[in-house]
Amino acid sequence: MTGLEAHIIETDAPDDTSGLAALVEQGEIDPADIVAILGKTEGNGCVNDFSRGLAATAYQHALADWLGLAPGEVTDRVALVMSGGTEGVMTPHIAVFVASEGKREGRGLAGAQAATRAFEPAEIGRIPQVRATADAVSEAMAAAGIESSTDLKFVQVKCPLLSARQIGAASAEELVCADTYESMGYSRGAAALGVAVAAGELSLDALDEASICTAPSLYSTVASTSAGSELQHAEVLVLGNSEASASPQVIGQAVMGDALDSDAVRAAAADAGVTASSDRVRHVLAKAAVTSDGTIRGRRHVIHDDSDINATRHARAVVSAVVGATTGDPLAYVSGGAEHQGPDGGGPIAVIAARNEV
Repeated sequence: MTGLEAHIIETDAPDDTSGLAALVEQGEIDPADIVAILGKTEGNGCVNDFSRGLAATAYQHALADWLGLAPGEVTDRVALVMSGGTEGVMTPHIAVFVASEGKREGRGLAGAQAATRAFEPAEIGRIPQVRATADAVSEAMAAAGIESSTDLKFVQVKCPLLSARQIGAASAEELVCADTYESMGYSRGAAALGVAVAAGELSLDALDEASICTAPSLYSTVASTSAGSELQHAEVLVLGNSEASASPQVIGQAVMGDALDSDAVRAAAADAGVTASSDRVRHVLAKAAVTSDGTIRGRRHVIHDDSDINATRHARAVVSAVVGATTGDPLAYVSGGAEHQGPDGGGPIAVIAARNEV
């Protein structure tokens, strides 16, 4: 892999593939070079969010036609990661990561995709998921030419959840929990810990199943994980910088201390060599969370007490607004549910920007 280039395309609906099709028809994107498609869809981001599966299926069939593959073969070579929930003013979109060839000096955006095996229901939210995710991240880092953890900037994982059918077919002690929504958190948390292990932030030997979703001090600074019912395995996309990359883009990273941390947005941009409002900014990827103790910067919030709107939806709306206000652009990838992804109430954030060719 010589590098990646991100193409950001707004969408009119979860199954709207017309923007990508136009770039393919114009010759700007060769479908054979697509490594991953990372999307934000306008569903609720919860267990029953069909928009994720609808989007993944639409792009799977479009890619199958372009590549001359059966639809079921597409995900063997292209990671399709769809995250539901574009609350607030977040713009629905996809980010298409395409292999970039050529010669450039310095470090550029690099990345690769990998996938785990399918998980048994009893493995979700537990150490086998941590281990398998760590292996997939390590595989993708090697394929991307990202040689050190300091060059690893953002790892997106799409992981499974427990369905009502799976819960109904199992005995209570078999599974990590008996609630479909709760299982999303356990799956996200186990996946994030797997990223931390692969990145050298945590040791697998230091983890046990009791710490998953109960020890917020254990976290990754680069993991962004999202759970859905549309898959049983995990899709992994690693993003970082490499001297071997010929990409015209670069990626920077920081960690938000809380949902209002606009300084972290600016720090991630600075790590990419730009200001947050620069016209060289191509994309922002962030993990959204709200503090678990019901306070933020000494003030009370009631997000966790809201029975009408889930806390992850509040978090996406808040963080996307903070990011948009800082960059001046409402289009950003903001994912909710940050178990073991940054400190309590915060989360990793990354900025992809055009490299300075001067």
